[in-house]
Amino acid sequence: MKVLIVGGGGREHAIAWKLAAEDAQLEIIAAPGNPGIALLGRNAKVAATDIEGLTALARRERIDLTIVGPEAPLDLGIVDHFRSMDFAVFGPTKDAARIETSKRFAKELMLAAGVPTASARTFTRADDARAEVRRLGAPVVVKASGLAAGKGVVVAMSIAEADDAIAMMLEGNAFGDAGHEVLVEEFMTGEEISVFALTDGTHVLPMVAAQDHKRIGEGDTGPNTGGMGAYAPVAIATAAIADVTLDRVFQPTLRAMRDAGCPFTGLLYAGLMLTPDGPKVVEFNCRFGDPETEVVLPLMQSSLLEPMRAIARGDSLAGSAPLQFSSRAAVTTVVAAGGYPGKVQSGDAIALPAPEKEVIVFHAGTVRDADGVLRTSGGRVLTVTALGDTVADAQQRSVQHAQRIRFDGAQLRRDIGWREVARRAGAP
Repeated sequence: MKVLIVGGGGREHAIAWKLAAEDAQLEIIAAPGNPGIALLGRNAKVAATDIEGLTALARRERIDLTIVGPEAPLDLGIVDHFRSMDFAVFGPTKDAARIETSKRFAKELMLAAGVPTASARTFTRADDARAEVRRLGAPVVVKASGLAAGKGVVVAMSIAEADDAIAMMLEGNAFGDAGHEVLVEEFMTGEEISVFALTDGTHVLPMVAAQDHKRIGEGDTGPNTGGMGAYAPVAIATAAIADVTLDRVFQPTLRAMRDAGCPFTGLLYAGLMLTPDGPKVVEFNCRFGDPETEVVLPLMQSSLLEPMRAIARGDSLAGSAPLQFSSRAAVTTVVAAGGYPGKVQSGDAIALPAPEKEVIVFHAGTVRDADGVLRTSGGRVLTVTALGDTVADAQQRSVQHAQRIRFDGAQLRRDIGWREVARRAGAP
């Protein structure tokens, strides 16, 4: 069986790793892939946004299943195009992907469907957005409506900070078209968790909850990033929270998507704030998250391939057994390039430590040059996932291995999972 994985980051490496662990005979092709995925299969020099090139690749290689990793090709309609060619493809259509690609669409859909979420209003004029900020008061949240690589959300702790965010998005064109429309949203208190769910559009197979760390600095300080690490499981994501999330978030959202004529199939990712009033949706993503995928999949004991293949073929998940996960813990630490999340330096040689049992190094922003030297090629360079009996154990092993990775300007956080470690330390 041949599987094409579209993308070349840490998320796609983790998917390839999981599939290869399930079936050593599986032939994996990644486009464009990365040096880590190349150890599990082979890479094709086709960009993730080159829909025609990917179509030609899938036809030439007689691909049995295509898995779309990033949001950009989904927004370009790769699933619609592949389905029109009768290719089995895992992911939502362009219309369904609006659950992530348009925060306005997602917010209006949630509010109409009664899905718990923060109230928000949408603006295209900076003066109107600033007036709304003053009506709500600080703290307040300002979001670019479109895709902004995980960096289009500002939690403003003051009116001045919110004004700066609005100016950056609507007047400074910081995110291009993605920021030409912004949401001004009420601030929610609580801890945020990420919950993935495989779905055929009606039936849902939820995964273990994870928590990521967006801020660049330890103690969750400094500017937002695409994610500096993640851990799973999360103690406060109880079975009761999981039941509420299924009944009040996933099911009504999928029902609303069907009613809107754009049923969602693939992987629906709910970012949830665990507020005093229960879980509320911060945002949806239309694909696996990064770096959460790098901790969720190493804990997954069920097959990932079988439900993905069923969804891609248009089969029902009715009657499918719940997904099974290890009772152990996983922590992933991102090793980022110098300058990240601002202007990053690339091309630095990378030295990796010797492999270690129960530690997996996923490639995110790496390339191999003509001489075979591994070099940096992006902001988030590598993610180091370690397993342990507790989050504290996994954190220690992840950090120790990550610190032995060498390249100029390397930066990382040593406290991924700190809330969970503190919770466990304080438990009776």
